[in-house]
Amino acid sequence: MVEQYAELCAAHGYDVSVSWNGKPEHKPEFKSPRIKITASIPANTSLALELTNLDAGAKKMNIERFDHTLAATVPILSSSITITATEQSSWMSGKHRLVGIAALPTFIQKPLVEVAPTIYSPKETLEITKLFFQSIGKEIEIVQDRIGMVLPRMICRIINEATFAITEDIATPQDIDIALKLGVNFPFGPFEWAEQIGFKQIYAVLAALHADLQEERYRISPLLKQMALTQK
Repeated sequence: MVEQYAELCAAHGYDVSVSWNGKPEHKPEFKSPRIKITASIPANTSLALELTNLDAGAKKMNIERFDHTLAATVPILSSSITITATEQSSWMSGKHRLVGIAALPTFIQKPLVEVAPTIYSPKETLEITKLFFQSIGKEIEIVQDRIGMVLPRMICRIINEATFAITEDIATPQDIDIALKLGVNFPFGPFEWAEQIGFKQIYAVLAALHADLQEERYRISPLLKQMALTQK
């Protein structure tokens, strides 16, 4: 997601600085000369994106680093599908500038971005958020600040149910993909979606939902858990 957002922003005229907390899983090869990999946050940063879903400790470190380094007027847009934006804002002194977004691999291809303001988010921060996404060709939809938000919650639940169906020998992965694409006109089948998004990301969303709501419907399929644990 970091690479995808970096390339998209650079393609729309932004100078982008990319920083990982530790080493990235693979060496990125950016196409745009506007993208630089940096250890420090540039002083003239006008907006920050934090896209971690899997490691809460790393995410907290990134948010605290942004909060301590960036000017008080710089908005921080942070993926909040596994940790609410409100909880993330509790890690900061400048609570007013953090806004949650729904970020999963492949979601950047969609024309709409879900945005979750916190109780501290003023209209000025939301307006800057809207203008930023419009500048990279996206519209926003304001949703409540809840684990999973809307589309991530729905897609991850569908994939989870599909893996339950596999373990119960109801159908093959190929059959399930075809059934949802032809039967309800989904753009992808559950397993096609899962391959694109990544089982680790899906597991992280479902685990956060189950921990937050303690509801049986968010119980994770043992097969999905195994696939998440074995995915590189």
